Amino acid sequence: MAHAHPMSRLGGWEGYVVRDDWMERRDGQSCCVIQLEPLRGISRRCSGCGESCSAIHDLEERRIRDLPVFEHRVELIVPRVRVACPQCGPRLERLSWLEPYARVTQRLAESVGRLCQVMAIRHVARFFGLDWKTVKRIDRVRLERTVGPIDLDGIEVIALDEFAIQKGHRYATVIVEPTRKRVLWVGRGRGREDIRPFFELLGAERCQGLRAAVMDMNAGYEREVRAHCPNAAIVFDLFHVVAKYGREVIDRVRVDRANALRGDRPGRRVVKGARWLLLKNRNSLRPGEDVQLEELLAANHDLFVVYVLRDALKELWAYRHAGYAARAWRSWYRKALRSGIAPLRAFARRLRPYLPGILAHSRWPLGTNLVEGINNKIKVIKRMAYGFRDDAYFFLKIRAAFPGNG
Repeated sequence: MAHAHPMSRLGGWEGYVVRDDWMERRDGQSCCVIQLEPLRGISRRCSGCGESCSAIHDLEERRIRDLPVFEHRVELIVPRVRVACPQCGPRLERLSWLEPYARVTQRLAESVGRLCQVMAIRHVARFFGLDWKTVKRIDRVRLERTVGPIDLDGIEVIALDEFAIQKGHRYATVIVEPTRKRVLWVGRGRGREDIRPFFELLGAERCQGLRAAVMDMNAGYEREVRAHCPNAAIVFDLFHVVAKYGREVIDRVRVDRANALRGDRPGRRVVKGARWLLLKNRNSLRPGEDVQLEELLAANHDLFVVYVLRDALKELWAYRHAGYAARAWRSWYRKALRSGIAPLRAFARRLRPYLPGILAHSRWPLGTNLVEGINNKIKVIKRMAYGFRDDAYFFLKIRAAFPGNG
């Protein structure tokens, strides 16, 4: 009675049996080499049409990597069968465990893909002893299969935001569907022409059905949305407006006040070092910082005014009735102009044309806080990979990280 080779217990090589095995040294690591041979007298499937074929055209020996066993790499010597298909001619046989021209088994590719979700490509390559280009190709194929073409039907609301893709002020745009928390599209750049491919992909009919678009005060985004989606309300996001207020008003007033205190070194030092204290939300202050803030504001009238008006500005996004929000805006605008503080007056005048997008928030209480969370995850993906030079692969990674909640 014939006995199966011990290595056959590893299994998973449909259509083949183990003929022999031995150990070799590869790159300073032990490697188990397993010689396979095709089973005889079985029907094989054509990789072209999928039909069964009994005739073998020829064999071509290939070396294929499989999952490691304990501390040993595993390499298979596979006589790859080309069947004589009556319909397709000579074609590789279809195997469940090996793609037609792959150099790694399906189970190794699946393990590589899973690790690529939590590790950098070069670390995965080092772990399995594979070339990093092989690992990237495996992961990219997995992502393309997993992510697939995006379903753009039934979208009513989108959120747009930019994120830094490389050093030197190079940016990309991410477009998200907030209701389902999924990334719809990612593209390099942050101008009108850069986001145009998304609306072309969306198509004229679906553009007509778009009801709201949330964004920062990016004029290019606004113009492009209006050009393609005339029925969509433009909604400006609280986070970006307040961040802009912090940079252009609070920070400018703080610097001006510090410059005015050149003769008072201790006082100047306090004001100069208070940047983050002034930009923080009150509920984010650490113990003791609230007292420090109150003392700072009590001693500096202009800082007190711009700080209080920042909180009043944020209140505009709390209204759910456009009329009440408009009345609150008029009150805020008058106070800003009457303050006599030049940076505050200039900011208020620049903000006025954007008022419709601020008031639209009362009807569409949306924000890009979801997009900000996505941007933070994008930074982690980018940092884990030490940056990406391949945009298409990077953008697939982003889409796969946010497939939506259905």
